[in-house]
Amino acid sequence: MKVTDHIEQAKGKTLFSFELIPPQKGRSIKELYDNIDPLMEFKPPFIDVTTSREEYIYIDRDGLLDKKLTRMRPGTVGICASIKHKYEVDTIPHVLCGGFTKEETEYLLVDCHYLGIQNVMALRGDAMKEEKYFTPTKGGHAYANELVQQITNMNKGQFLHEVIETDNKSDFCIGVAGYPEKHMEAPSMDSDIRRLKEKVAAGADYVVTQMFFDNKKYFDFVTRAKKAGITVPIIPGIKPIAIKRHLQLLPQVFKLDIPDELVKAVESCKNNKEVRQVGIEFAIQQSKELMEFGAPVLHYYSMGKSDNIKKIAAAIF
Repeated sequence: MKVTDHIEQAKGKTLFSFELIPPQKGRSIKELYDNIDPLMEFKPPFIDVTTSREEYIYIDRDGLLDKKLTRMRPGTVGICASIKHKYEVDTIPHVLCGGFTKEETEYLLVDCHYLGIQNVMALRGDAMKEEKYFTPTKGGHAYANELVQQITNMNKGQFLHEVIETDNKSDFCIGVAGYPEKHMEAPSMDSDIRRLKEKVAAGADYVVTQMFFDNKKYFDFVTRAKKAGITVPIIPGIKPIAIKRHLQLLPQVFKLDIPDELVKAVESCKNNKEVRQVGIEFAIQQSKELMEFGAPVLHYYSMGKSDNIKKIAAAIF
C-alpha cells in the first residue's frame, strides 16, 4: 500500500514508522531483524531502508595501497524484500542520485516493481567523503527533482529510451526530503522551499523531514510549505540523542540547532547511559507535541538500534 493511502486510511490518527540502515558487508540480516522485532508491536505501516553512497577504500597489496571504489552497505532492495516478506509490512527503499546512473536507477525501479514495492524515497544524496561538494555521477542526476521526474515518467510507461505501451506500469508513491532548518547548501529558506515545490511539481507525493530538535522549526516549515502551495503530507523525522558527542556531531553534519535546554541536560549527564535516557525523555515530549499539531506520521531515525525507539513508542502509541 502507498504511504499516502496509509495516511488517508488513518483518518487523522498519527502513525509510527522508522528507518534502518543496511548492515555492512559480511554481517547477518538477523541483526536487523533483532532490532525490528521489538518495534513491530507498534504496528508500523511502513519501514524505510537507507542506501549508502559508494566510498573509497585502500587495500594493501604487497606494501602498496590500492585505491578501490566500493559500497560497504549494499543490499537495500534485498533487505526491503526480506522485511516485506517476513513482517508483511510495506518497505521503502531510498533511491539516490549520487553514485547511480539513470540506467542503474531504472533497473533498480524495475526490480522494486517486480517485488511489489510501491513506495520509494527519492534523494539526491550526500557528497562522497572525499568531496567538499556533491558531484553528480556521470550519466546520473544532479538534483532530486530530476530523479523524481524519472520515477514519475516510469509510472507513465516512459522509460529512458522509449515509451512502452503496457498495462503493467509501475505506480510508485514517491517520497522526498524536506529541511525545516533549510538544506545546508541552500542560500535561503525561501529558495529551499522553492526547491521542495519543484520536487512536488515533478511528482513527489509526500515529504519526510530531516531530523530536528526544535518543533517550532517544523511548525514554521509546514506553514511556509502550505503558503507556497505545497499540499502533500509532511512527515517529521525524529532522532533521539544517544551519546554526548551528538551535541557536536549532529550540528556539524546536518547543520541544525539543538535547543539549549537539551544541551544543558546532556552536558549534565555523567555517562552516555544517562544521555540516552535524556534523549528518550526529550523525544517523548517532542513526539507528543507533534501529535497534538497533527503530524500524519512520526518517523524515527533508528540507525539500526531499537531500544530507545521502543521506549519512546511505548510512551506515545
